[in-house]
Amino acid sequence: MTQQHPITPPPELVQHWSDEALTASGMLEVKKKFAALAAQWGADTELEACCALLEVSDDNARDFLQSARRPKLPSLKEQALEAMREMQIEPCIINGVDTNAAVRAKYEIIRRALEQLPQ
Repeated sequence: MTQQHPITPPPELVQHWSDEALTASGMLEVKKKFAALAAQWGADTELEACCALLEVSDDNARDFLQSARRPKLPSLKEQALEAMREMQIEPCIINGVDTNAAVRAKYEIIRRALEQLPQ
């Protein structure tokens, strides 16, 4: 006796993934795209099942689980500030003059402006 797994995708969804995967170039890329789509769907389906169980117990637990398991991507502001933190503009002293002083001053202006933007 065979049993279908509870998170088996419907045939229409498999066809949609197949169509989308075929836009990739090369068979390996098609397989990778198809696998990624299927994995994302399976993970989302499992998360929803967990959240449904949590709804029975605690409304806050559902929100916590969703935010922990599907964190939002950093905003463009957060990405820009992280990129700025990674850039280190060190003093470059030539003949007693810091040639990077002007660059560091502009960097600070950009960093302060980014910090003032809304999320």
